[in-house]
Amino acid sequence: MSISKPLIVPYVDDFSITVASPSHRGNIRKLQRLFNTVAAKGREIGVSFWVPKTELIHWRTPSQRSPPSVVPIELERHLFQPSKVVRWLGYWFTPALNTTHHFRHRLSLAQGIFSFVKRLSSPGAGVKRFLCDRIANGRLLPILTYGADLLTPKSSSLRSMDSFWHRVQQWTKNNFFSTPTSILSREACLPPVVSYCRFRRRLAALRVACAFPYANPASARLPQSFPSLSSFRAQYSSRHLTITLSSFYLPLSWKTDIPSPVTRKHLPVDALAHLTVPLREGLTRLPLVLQAPPPPWRTFPPLST
Repeated sequence: MSISKPLIVPYVDDFSITVASPSHRGNIRKLQRLFNTVAAKGREIGVSFWVPKTELIHWRTPSQRSPPSVVPIELERHLFQPSKVVRWLGYWFTPALNTTHHFRHRLSLAQGIFSFVKRLSSPGAGVKRFLCDRIANGRLLPILTYGADLLTPKSSSLRSMDSFWHRVQQWTKNNFFSTPTSILSREACLPPVVSYCRFRRRLAALRVACAFPYANPASARLPQSFPSLSSFRAQYSSRHLTITLSSFYLPLSWKTDIPSPVTRKHLPVDALAHLTVPLREGLTRLPLVLQAPPPPWRTFPPLST
């Protein structure tokens, strides 16, 4: 199927289409044309789509204000108003890409699980301490920090997550509530939330940097100058979504840290690539993790010069 320059991300029975234009109405027209093209291709092979499940969202920068009214999109005589929050694979996205909603939702889920887990036994009795550590590490921490490999929690979200995590650390070792929070991590042998989130982002950076492009499409979107043993790179890397709008949207070099305050827009893969800089330790090239060979039907076109 040949569709020019959208960003299409499929997963099992769902997929998302992202386009870019200077106006919301331009986005609507492009999305409608793309949907009609996809629906026509699907009818040729006997595939149909459940249109009422569609969600629409318009991305904008944090400095841009939300317009007072945005026209809905019409797909097969169904109208869809732009959503304020969209969920995709457990990630909660907002128009301004604010991570507060996502981590607030993860915190509420972790709190619900923790209230159930605490009923397993009274403090100091029942479940042994090492089992409490395993519950905290294997159950609560992954739920609380899900999405930290791509999204960075803001300071307000980190304070709420830290407060909850301190209660978990006190529960695992049956500490007093007056125990200083600065020693809870060492006493409970549980990592601080901010350190664990940074660890998750570095692991994600290594997965992208050391993966073959056919195994991880994000690896094909690394800059050409990135020191990888793989020579394949995506021809346009979907960077038109940020480059063609204005001079403010510029890709971030993989060697450059994210400026603070942020003065230009970058893609998530640019920020991930930068996290590998302190992990290279003088290596001229990052090694590639061996994977099974690509299927015969997955071939890539030659790069244009």
